[in-house]
Amino acid sequence: MRDVAIISFAQGKNERSIDDRNEVEMLMPVTGAALAAVDMTIQDIGFTCSGSTDYLAGAAFSFVTTLDGVGPWPPIQESHVEMDGAWAVYEAWVKLQLGEIDSALVYCYGKSSPGDLPMVMTRQLDPYSVGPLWPDSVSLAALQARALLDSGKATVEQMAEVAARSRKAALANPNAQVANDTPADQHLQQPETVAPLRKHDCPPLTDGVAAVVLAADDVARQRCERPAWITGIDHRIEPMALGVRDLTDSPSARLAAQKAGVGDGPVQVAELHAPFTHQELILREAIGLGEDVDVNPSGGALAANPMMTAGLIRMGEVASRIHSGAIDRGVAHATSGPCLQQNLVCVLEGKR
Repeated sequence: MRDVAIISFAQGKNERSIDDRNEVEMLMPVTGAALAAVDMTIQDIGFTCSGSTDYLAGAAFSFVTTLDGVGPWPPIQESHVEMDGAWAVYEAWVKLQLGEIDSALVYCYGKSSPGDLPMVMTRQLDPYSVGPLWPDSVSLAALQARALLDSGKATVEQMAEVAARSRKAALANPNAQVANDTPADQHLQQPETVAPLRKHDCPPLTDGVAAVVLAADDVARQRCERPAWITGIDHRIEPMALGVRDLTDSPSARLAAQKAGVGDGPVQVAELHAPFTHQELILREAIGLGEDVDVNPSGGALAANPMMTAGLIRMGEVASRIHSGAIDRGVAHATSGPCLQQNLVCVLEGKR
């Protein structure tokens, strides 16, 4: 296996609605910053991979136009995943392992503001038996939360503590969309929006973009003083049918964490892509994170949740802390689909 690392990370400021720029205009300064940080241009990149979904733009193959954000001429070798950018990282990592390239640029973006996101997300459901019912993403998360509460594995007080801690941590994140220092008990005084979820239990609707640069072996060492080496990465998927799953658990996240080697060493920071408060509780148990692990010091998806981008941001946040020398080992997680259906886990280390 080749040594592969994230050597650069950049993201735009996450906002509720970005009306004055299209996706290309949002991407150009971010991809440019990611490349400039390691003194590279698109001509130095062997492979470019993007993550997004055409359902947000409402236009088929809209991702092709965003290549203008990186400069596709002269022609470049590129690919696209209809997933969060974390899965684009996985594709680039595989290509780097094959030895065909030594560097890769991964970018992703999501503008949730133009449409009704909870309804757009129904397109992820079984198109025959569930999709036609149009159950929105918040209602499905509420079903999962109710199952978790009824099982006795969690309480609304614990969910409120997740929200309070995450959004307080976001005060130190200049790119966060929602940040405040509201005590958990004040959160619980608010009415339920979709029982048992309250407003603080749900992620904000976010427009945002992010990019990372990956490199292998000596290229990584030459371009970055302290690369964030990917020592383990794995992703798993659970059945589409919600009725055959235990919504109070995440076997796919547990298996991905095991295959990625989370338990092979101490974890200092974990960035979990948990859009809803109860999902962080499920993921902490499934991945095997102890109380000493600093979870979502950036604020996580509760502070900003740009679609198809929040998972890659989790990787970037961990990588940035390794680049700065703040930590030696961390875990990044990304999810997609209803109720934590698909899960990717990545272990990043500063020493190789």
